[in-house]
Amino acid sequence: MVSNGGVFWRNSLLDSSAEDWDKMQAINSRGMFLCYKYAAKQMVSQGRGGRIIGAASVAGKQGSAGFPAYCASKFAVIGLTQSVAKELGPYGITVNAYAPGAVDTPMLANSFSDQKVESEMWAKASPLGRLGTPEDVAGLVAFLASKDASWITGQTYGINGGLHGH
Repeated sequence: MVSNGGVFWRNSLLDSSAEDWDKMQAINSRGMFLCYKYAAKQMVSQGRGGRIIGAASVAGKQGSAGFPAYCASKFAVIGLTQSVAKELGPYGITVNAYAPGAVDTPMLANSFSDQKVESEMWAKASPLGRLGTPEDVAGLVAFLASKDASWITGQTYGINGGLHGH
């Protein structure tokens, strides 16, 4: 099961409301929790193991000014992934996450005030000189879902063109 849902918008600490915070957490953190929970229940009942994979973010590995709610929601995904991996391991279920950086999607484009300028800025900031593509991310997710990843659990893999090197 791949949980790829989430939202992203700018909201500085000083300008955001408690409602903004709650909405971000409800979608990104609570949504991930519910996906993990119900996928795990089904996998445990079937007794055949399985793979649970969640969408984190580079923002969940390193905070970023102007995005406290988003960063916190993605830090939560990483913690949830680690915790649930330990709980579900005895059932043969692996739980991992992927943490993309700037990927060329409508969600990223909608977050830019000037799409052309900011897209170029992010591309130039990457050692690979471009934004990521959905296909870049899909390759990692396909690997994590495969039998080749059967001894990998509780991990969050960065996929960001080298922009964030940890």
